[in-house]
Amino acid sequence: MRARRTALSVTALLLLSAPALTACSGGKTSNDAARPSAGVGTNPLQNPDGTKPGLAPLTSDEDRKAARALIATVRTADAGPKTGYDRDQFGPAWTDNVEGVPLAHNNCDTRDDLLARDGRSLEHKDGSSCVVTGMSIYDPYTGKTVQWSKQQASKIQIDHVMPLSYDWQMGAAKWDKAKRVQIANDPLNLIPADGPQNAAKGDSGPAAWLPANEAVRCSYAVRFAQVSLKYQLPVTPADKKAMLRQCGG
Repeated sequence: MRARRTALSVTALLLLSAPALTACSGGKTSNDAARPSAGVGTNPLQNPDGTKPGLAPLTSDEDRKAARALIATVRTADAGPKTGYDRDQFGPAWTDNVEGVPLAHNNCDTRDDLLARDGRSLEHKDGSSCVVTGMSIYDPYTGKTVQWSKQQASKIQIDHVMPLSYDWQMGAAKWDKAKRVQIANDPLNLIPADGPQNAAKGDSGPAAWLPANEAVRCSYAVRFAQVSLKYQLPVTPADKKAMLRQCGG
């Protein structure tokens, strides 16, 4: 009975209801009306499918306790070899042709979907309701708002929260190609963030890298855990310990 109650508790945490966004559709030029009024993103505990924008800090004792409970359920294992890893093993970058994840098959690529999800005052390429060419975006990793344009594309990059090379080493090397394409394009695993922060992270787990903005480190750990649990990938013991520590554990 205890194991059953634990499983139900984890399921409840992962399946909190979250209305999906329909980015890049119907000529839509902004999703400002759908986002939190504070403009700093969404509590990850209230965003289990990643369709809501950004990453907000977890500030209440109740939320931080729930975060620790979620992280505690993540399995651990030592990392396997990186042998055979290649970005191509996870499909074409930002493909819309992916099954089983939100925002797929909407005729917009994944990158533009994520910019539309998190950006404000979107500007689009002439004749396109998908290709984002300019916006204002709050970067949770630095805590700063960035004015972004496609001419300076590298200022904002799309971070794989659980890096693809990390996924490979923790079990994705044994997956079929379709499942690897899923995790590479799942909005739950993707956050538009500061380019230098993303470059500094590389393929590190939370024990080796955390966002510069300390206020979102617990939220980042929760998102890492959500991806781990959804795809049944373990994290290293050091990473799990670091994740719990960010939330007061």
